[in-house]
This record gives sequence, C-alpha cells and structure tokens, in this order.
Amino acid sequence: MILTREVAQDTVWIGASDRRLELFENLFPLPNGVSYNSYVVLDEKITLFDTADVSVAEQYWENLDAVLAGRKPEYLVILHMEPDHCSQIAHVVRAFPDITLVGGMKTFTFLYQFFPELKDQKKLVVREGDTLTTGKHTFAFVCAPMVHWPEVMMALDTTTGALYSADAFGTFGALEDSIFADDYDVEHKYLDEARRYYANIVGKYGQQVQMVLKKAANLPIREILPLHGPVWRKADGIAWFIDKYQKWSTYTPETDEAIVVYNSLYGHTASAAETFATLYREKTGTKVTVYDVSKTDVSYLISEVWRCKKVVLFAATYNNGIYPKMLGFIDDMGALAVQNRTFAIAQNGTWAPVAGKLIADKLSAFKNVTLVENMFTFKSALHEADLEAFNQFVTDVANA
Repeated sequence: MILTREVAQDTVWIGASDRRLELFENLFPLPNGVSYNSYVVLDEKITLFDTADVSVAEQYWENLDAVLAGRKPEYLVILHMEPDHCSQIAHVVRAFPDITLVGGMKTFTFLYQFFPELKDQKKLVVREGDTLTTGKHTFAFVCAPMVHWPEVMMALDTTTGALYSADAFGTFGALEDSIFADDYDVEHKYLDEARRYYANIVGKYGQQVQMVLKKAANLPIREILPLHGPVWRKADGIAWFIDKYQKWSTYTPETDEAIVVYNSLYGHTASAAETFATLYREKTGTKVTVYDVSKTDVSYLISEVWRCKKVVLFAATYNNGIYPKMLGFIDDMGALAVQNRTFAIAQNGTWAPVAGKLIADKLSAFKNVTLVENMFTFKSALHEADLEAFNQFVTDVANA
C-alpha cells in the first residue's frame, strides 16, 4: 500500500517503518522498531535524498514509483553511506541510468567500496558551502563529519528551510499515525529513545556535533528532516530538540538525579544497592533509579548516564576482577567519552573485594569526572554493623 506524506513545498516523505527488526546495527534493542526516512523534491529537476534499508525496500519503491508518476529523477543526493540508507542506490541507478549521484569526496570513496559497479556512474562532488539548484529549490551543503560517519553531509533547502540532517536528530522507534513530531507528546513518546540513539551512536563525537550545531545556528532552519524518526516542523519543537543536542554534545546532565547500577551473583549486592537508593532518596529528595547490569541492556544504561549527573556502582568482585557485564558497561562509557559526571563505588567480596579499585582505575582515565573518595567496602552481605559506614557513604555521595 502506497504511503507518502508531503513534508514541505514540493517535498514528499517516501520512507517506511520496520517493526520486526530486533537489533539496530545488530547491537541495540529495538522494542518499538525503527523508521527509515527518504525524501523526494518534485522540482524542474527531481531530486531524491538517500534511499532506505533493504528490509523496507518494497515499500520504498512502491512509494517512489507513486510519487514520480512516470517522471525520472535527475539527482540522488547521498548524505550518508551507511547501508540502512544506501542499500537501494544500485537499484536506483539501474532504474534511472541517467541519474547523477551527489555527495562529498568521502561519500564516493565509501560508495565504490559498497558498489564498485557504480564507478562510471555520473557524479557531482560537493563540498562545504556548495549549492545545487533544481529549479525553484536550491540546496546548500553542510559537512558534518563524524556525526556519526566521516562522510556525512547535511543539506538545507534554502527555499523551504528544510534541513536534511542525515542521522542527526534521529531516534529509535517506528512511526505510528503521523510522521510529524508535533503530533506526538514527544517528551514521553520519543525523548528516551532519541537520547538512547544519540548517546550510543553519536555520543563519542560531542565535539564534532558542537561544530555542526554552530553551523546550524546560522541557518534559517524551519524544518528538520532526519533519516530516522519523526520530522520536526514547529519552531518550538525544533528549538527544544536542538537544546537537547546542545546538552548531550557537551556532556551536560539533563537532571541532578542519580542512577545506581549493580552486579550481583546471589542478591546480596543487589540488596545493598536497593538500600542505598532508599537512603539516598530520603536524604536528598532526589529520584534514584536502580539497574541490574546483567538484566538491562547496556544501551539503556548509557542513555541514563547521559541523562543523570551521578552514577553509583555497586560491584561484586568476580574471579578476582570486575564482573564481565559491569566491565562491559564501564568500557562502553569509556569508548563513548563519558565525562562531566560524578561516580561513586561500593564493592563487595567474600574474601578479597578488589572490583572497586579496578573500577576506580578505569574511571580515573575518564575526562572531567569526579570520583567520590569514600569507596564503601562490605564483605558478603550488608549488616547492621555496616550501617554507620554505609550511611556516611550515602552522605558523601549526596554531598558530591
């Protein structure tokens, strides 16, 4: 069934949602699926913006054929060469052999790695500040390297103010009854998944995102058309989402709340973590969320680290080291350049509690983090005899 939507003057969304995909990049859980957005600008020279994932190829082609209505596109603008957006490029060229492929120098390097058969296809190489005029519409190109691949570009339609933002300003989650963000309560519907998407996929590249945001501040943006998630067309919604990106890309917590992440083999460390959360809430009035590192996918933990100011780790020693799931979480934070956070550590071990020191050594390599000096240590289980020291630990974390 054909499903298209006009998103701006002469501009049509021809994307689709995949609700069956379980893992994004075969890594991040997708309980609500994901959308793949593609766009067509119907001008004197028709321009396509990116294609779609192979999983929604049939819907993509049904939509594209309906929108073209027998006409042929002149250009295919390739803003991002990741396969979930470029899978149909060779098929587009076979269907429209006279089409000109538009992208940056690095775009074509990647293109020929995926599709060596396209080396002789007509191409137009564009750079920062270059423009492409298709009739009534002129597109100005903005380089966005490492947001989140090195070849990424954005394009601003100077006629409509629509910014084709590639993977920036995207979100996990399939679209439902509308493709427009303002038709949803986005803070409840999409914010958590937008943050999880950003933190895990783009989070490492805060400096590069900052560079792009500075460029965007000087652009007359009236809409944002991302490759995943809803289209942003209301000024207040756009400003709200850009502010989130400002915070996320500067590693600024959205809230002073704390999260507690624990690993526990038989429940004793879990019990101590739950006790901490209760005492901390009573002492500070601040909400605390508790996570079992073995049960919660690390992508959600990373998203919570981006959201909250304090991260409290309750670590049971395992094989004279760090529990594998906890180690993976800490290493993931390091790989994503987590910074500007306060960490506290409580360690447990029946005969040789050492996980805390090993974790502290890893956290000390993080940039601009505060590590609460008081590391709480208990053996086997938390008891009444530990409560004075434990309460002091809670106080020290609260005051950090």
